[in-house]
Amino acid sequence: MARHYVRCLFFWQLITTPEKLAMIAYEAIPLSLYIHIPWCVRKCPYCDFNSHQADSSGIPEQEYLAALFKDLEQLLPRIWGRRVSTIFFGGGTPSLLSAETVSNLLSGIRARVPCVPALEITMEANPGSLEVEKFQHFCDAGITRLSLGVQSFSDQSLQALGRVHDAEQAHRAIESVKACQFNSYNIDLMFGLPAQDVSAAQLDLKAALIYQPPHLSLYQLTIEANTPFKHTLPENLPDNDLLADMQDALVIEAEAVGLERYEVSAYAVNGRQCRHNVNYWEFGDYLGIGAGAHSKITDQTGVSRFSRPRLPRQYIATAGANESIVNERKLDQKDMVLEFMINALRLKQGFTMQQFSLTTGLANDVISDGINQAIKNGLMVKNRDRVKTTDRGFGFLSEVQLLFT
Repeated sequence: MARHYVRCLFFWQLITTPEKLAMIAYEAIPLSLYIHIPWCVRKCPYCDFNSHQADSSGIPEQEYLAALFKDLEQLLPRIWGRRVSTIFFGGGTPSLLSAETVSNLLSGIRARVPCVPALEITMEANPGSLEVEKFQHFCDAGITRLSLGVQSFSDQSLQALGRVHDAEQAHRAIESVKACQFNSYNIDLMFGLPAQDVSAAQLDLKAALIYQPPHLSLYQLTIEANTPFKHTLPENLPDNDLLADMQDALVIEAEAVGLERYEVSAYAVNGRQCRHNVNYWEFGDYLGIGAGAHSKITDQTGVSRFSRPRLPRQYIATAGANESIVNERKLDQKDMVLEFMINALRLKQGFTMQQFSLTTGLANDVISDGINQAIKNGLMVKNRDRVKTTDRGFGFLSEVQLLFT
């Protein structure tokens, strides 16, 4: 892949026709596949993702599997000649699927799309007992990385968040993940929970660090529109000063045990970063299949975004038909600059100017004024081709992003 990337950049410098430029360059952009599984046992009151509580009849796995294949086949002409570098099962709760369905889905994907040899395949999972029993089967089916939605090790906090598991189940789930042969795994933790102080947040983190996880997602509870928490605000939420103190304490503690903060809310030991998410943040391409899934695809005509119907039944009924592609639009220059910056600046390492040109097709001088102003304001630094935020800029990303609107 690296050799292909360099070769494309070399030819890009030689060819001056814009149409040929786009044709050469887009093939060097990494491509990921996202698979949305929209069902949950129960929807959490803070969740604004496209998720739906499974009814008593269960999940229509075979219907959904057939729809996913129709969805993928419809999109194949948009990605001819490109290889998938990562796959991510998100939700919802993907671990509600049977291991047989997961295995059949992965086999069907490989039969339809070329994939890189060392394919990272992540599945989000919850610590409920029924899912934990399937972890080894998921591993056998081809999942290489499990992301476990623990959120907290406090029964009081888990109850406040509306989670369906308790602290004991969370511990058992991590032990089960470690006993399997996954290449890597992630523990999801939240802070800024109702009635939580710095010491309580640290206790949650210490409980996770006992297991020496290779990857940790550590993010603040946010109150999103169109969620029960937005309409019935939980009591005793930490204020902004307390939230800042929590984050500072948690960053220090995580980095002290070798978990490097490589993104705003992601920490990993060396070499265990989530490649799928890094591709998002580096403004790579991704094909999204499943109810409500979003895609970003670059081709000779530019960068397109589109999505799928949100309701599972509507998605199943329309899969493969023209009406199954909704909200399609081409990104203009302003869109691409802002979206690139919103994503790329989340990474501590920042981005290279070469990377900006490759993924957007735009000249570097489009962002030069914003970078120079950010440097002047002490929010960015530039070393040769690489641009990244300062410590202050990383703490005030919205302020940096405003310079590129």
